[in-house]
Order: sequence, then structure tokens, then C-alpha cells
Amino acid sequence: MIVSNISRTPAGHYRANWREPSGRVRAKTFKTKKEAARFLAELDSTLGKGTYVDPHAGRTPFRVIAQRWLDSRNHEANTKARDASIMRNHVITKWGDWPLSKIDHLAVQEWVTALGNRRSPATVAECHRLTSAVLKSAVRNRLIAFNPCEGVRLPRRRKRDTDEQVISREDLRTRLLPAVPARYRALVATAAGTGLRWGEAAGLCVDALDVDRRELRVIRTVVEVSGQTTFKAYPKSAAGRRTVPLPSWIMPILQEHRETFPAGDQGIVFGNSVGKPLRRTLFRVRVWRPSLVRAGLLGEYELVDEHTVRAAWADNSGARHTKEFPTEREAVRHLAREAAGGLVFHGLRHSYATWLVDDGVPVNMVQRVMGHERSSTTLDLYTRRTEGHDRIRKALGDDDPDDGPTGVRPPSR
Repeated sequence: MIVSNISRTPAGHYRANWREPSGRVRAKTFKTKKEAARFLAELDSTLGKGTYVDPHAGRTPFRVIAQRWLDSRNHEANTKARDASIMRNHVITKWGDWPLSKIDHLAVQEWVTALGNRRSPATVAECHRLTSAVLKSAVRNRLIAFNPCEGVRLPRRRKRDTDEQVISREDLRTRLLPAVPARYRALVATAAGTGLRWGEAAGLCVDALDVDRRELRVIRTVVEVSGQTTFKAYPKSAAGRRTVPLPSWIMPILQEHRETFPAGDQGIVFGNSVGKPLRRTLFRVRVWRPSLVRAGLLGEYELVDEHTVRAAWADNSGARHTKEFPTEREAVRHLAREAAGGLVFHGLRHSYATWLVDDGVPVNMVQRVMGHERSSTTLDLYTRRTEGHDRIRKALGDDDPDDGPTGVRPPSR
């Protein structure tokens, strides 16, 4: 039981006095004796249930607990950097100076709804996740009684046509690879032909590449935090440490790359001009998306005359735009920056898994070369089958030579 009593103040109010389990004496003033008595009864009940919360602890500003929560985490460096950025740019700007006890469910719901009008559903979900995690920590540390983020409704994530987009093997080899600059062509080919994640491909070193046996080993990866790249001596998970076969069509591309762009002191196969790991953001802007444009896979452009190139593209809303440029280089750069959609680099990994499953490779084998812990991940996330309408028609007897013009077998006489 909490040792408590009620005393009268000189101003005529009633002070509820109690001693916390730690022995600290606390007090709170009310206008009536009835309110003070009800307050002490509730405190006594929470102590009995083991849910006692210091009524004054809720005065702590959200930013103080948020920083302590961020500092206490032992996640990977890139995960911590990503969450710290979201916290700084979206969460703290809203809740930083709010006392914890003043943040209620309705306020959080209003914030989430307003944020959804400006940001993507994925961003809103991340903001809610971090806010909820901080407040959940405050509940566990007896600073507030409950988490106001519980039950908040988030905007739905709706799929777009470009989600999980895949590229056909023919388009990869005849359109995309020829459009990629020579220095990076082997990187794109290897990612598509082995299903490596970006960090695994960027971190591939000569000691993990066995040309004679036509295979590579995934034993390390590269992470990028605040524009700085560092090696991590292990892949994403235990299953990520694996051996992947190299298809024969990649071998001449790899051989030419190694002869033209030898590995530097760090032994990085696909390093930059000074032998260090490539930076993902720069690669996307300077190499990947311009290559999609040149391959005819993002926007479109045509030579009008000797000094005019006309570009056409659609923005995120679907609206069409056209603009003329004096050179092809400027047109490509503009389309890479402004055109909506387009295959993402990770789409090569989606494509790799889809090709394998469509060709009948058992799921457990696909799971192994993809580096997944569970086969359900392989099926649910990466094997978005291509639209094999011809295969479906064949299964339904559409190509049966005995079928009539409507696809119905004539009755026997």
C-alpha cells in the first residue's frame, strides 16, 4: 500500500501526499478533497497491479526519451542512421517539445492523417513505428501509463505498376546491358545473373570469386551511412553466407571487366576509379537511371534535327510532359531525374528469382541461392511470376491442333 494522506493548503485546496515505493515523498494539489481522495485510491490500485506511474514523470519532453532510446539501440549502423534521420526530420519536429503525458491517441491520429497527405504510406508507417517505439519504452520505464500510438489507423500501402517490377532476360541482355557504361556493365550483369543484393555485389572481392569453378561466395557486404562506405564482415543473415553459381554468359563480361578495370588494393571487383566501394545513391543517379533511359526502359527521346532532341515522360501523377534539349546527354539526364517509375536496381534480384521459379527450379534451391532464412520469404516477396499467358493458353488446350476455330473440339461423328 502507498503511505498517503490528504492535507489542507493555506489557499483552501487539498494536497494529496504519498510515498513512492522508492521512499520518495510526492504531492499533488486538487480543488476538492473528493478529487484528492480519488487520486490516491487510483495510485493505491496501480501499485497493487504493478502498474504504478509517477504522475510527474509525464512532464519529460518527448525528445529526451527519444534520444535515450536511439542511443540505447544496438542495431546495425545503417539501420540506426536511417531511423535517426526519420526521427530527426519527421518525428522530433512534431513531438520534440511535447511532454509525454500530453501526447494522446487523438493527437497521434491527427498527425498521422495529416502526414499521409504529404508523405508516402511507407514513410508514414516508419514515422508511426518510431514514435510508438519511443512511447512504448516510456511505458516500460513507468513514465506514462499507456502507449497512445496503439490503435492508430495508418494509410494503406497501395501497389503501383512499378512495384516489384522485373525485366525479361532478353531485355536485360539486348537492351539494358549495352546501355550501361563499360565500367559498371559487369556489376549489373552479375547482380542480374546471381541475385545479389546491392551491398553484396558492391562488396564482392577477388577472394570470393572463383572463375575456374564458375561460382562466387557471399561472405561480406558493404554498408553506406551518411555517404561513407564501410565493409561488414558478414552478410545480412546467417543464410546470406552462401555460394552462388555464375551463368556462362556472365563469364566473358566479368573477364573483360577484370582486364580493363583491375581490382585495387582492397581487392574490390566492382570498385570506383580509386578502388573503393561504389556509393549506392551516386550509382543510382549517375549510372543506373540514365542507363534505363538509354535502353528505352524509362521515358523516351528522339533526335528531331542536328541540334534538337525531344524528350517525353510521365510524372508520378501520370501527366505527360515533353521538352526539347540541345544534346542527347542533357535529354537523358533530365529524363533520369524527372520520369516516374522505372526498374530499380533491386528489381534485378526480383527478376533473378522470378526467372528461376518460372523455369521450374525447386523453391528450396531458389531459397538457398537467394540467401533467405525461410522459403516463405522467397515465395511471398520475390517470385512475382511473369504473365505467362501463352503457358496458360497451352494448359487450357488453346494450341491443340484438333481444336476448332473457337477453341472447342468438334464433336465426333
